[in-house]
Amino acid sequence: MRRLYLTSESVTEGHPDKIADRISDAVLDAILAEDRSAHVACETFLTTGLVLVGDSIEDRIRYPIGDLVRVTFGHRFRGEVKPS
Repeated sequence: MRRLYLTSESVTEGHPDKIADRISDAVLDAILAEDRSAHVACETFLTTGLVLVGDSIEDRIRYPIGDLVRVTFGHRFRGEVKPS
């Protein structure tokens, strides 16, 4: 007889995974608001004092990724954002 184990993981608001997802979603939403046909791939990585947003955007418009990070973090983000 085979046993089946089901597992799941859940994180609460404020967890780094949730924050990273919110940043990636904000980037995607901002780009699609300007161009519905844009092709977007976005990954966000967090660690203490650093937010790294890796993206591949097939569009001619330049997006303020640093501003999106600041807005998503709100008052909690005090770090520096440098465009790539």
